[in-house]
Amino acid sequence: MEPAQRFELEHIARRWIDEGWRRGNSGIVDELHAPEFVDHDPGGRPADNKGFKLGIERLCAAFPDLVAEVRDLVVDTDSGRVAVRWSAVGTHRGPYLGADSSGRSVTFKGIEIICIRDGRITERWGEWDEIDLLVQLGRIDL
Repeated sequence: MEPAQRFELEHIARRWIDEGWRRGNSGIVDELHAPEFVDHDPGGRPADNKGFKLGIERLCAAFPDLVAEVRDLVVDTDSGRVAVRWSAVGTHRGPYLGADSSGRSVTFKGIEIICIRDGRITERWGEWDEIDLLVQLGRIDL
């Protein structure tokens, strides 16, 4: 594994999480995503850059104090893929997933896999625990 290539892939992934989810900077999509970016798990949004930006904006509007932490990061330099296991905490201050603002502090977690080519994110697969979040928001009971 070439250390410089591994460092570049890790740096892009960490910046993507930090700028996009911690700081709510949807402009990071313009900087880090390739024009042909495809979101394979768009959650009902368009599967392109515009849809991904919308997802960041909705999330950060609902949880303006969101703090996302990278828990694990695995880099495969051969494929250019990076897997990120993350957790986040925030206060529910705006509508999200059909729930009006509740003022509740919530925690949630997920996994992202991104493909990076020529320094740009070209693809994303993501899974997160939406059921647990809906319970915390009071939308469903288990």
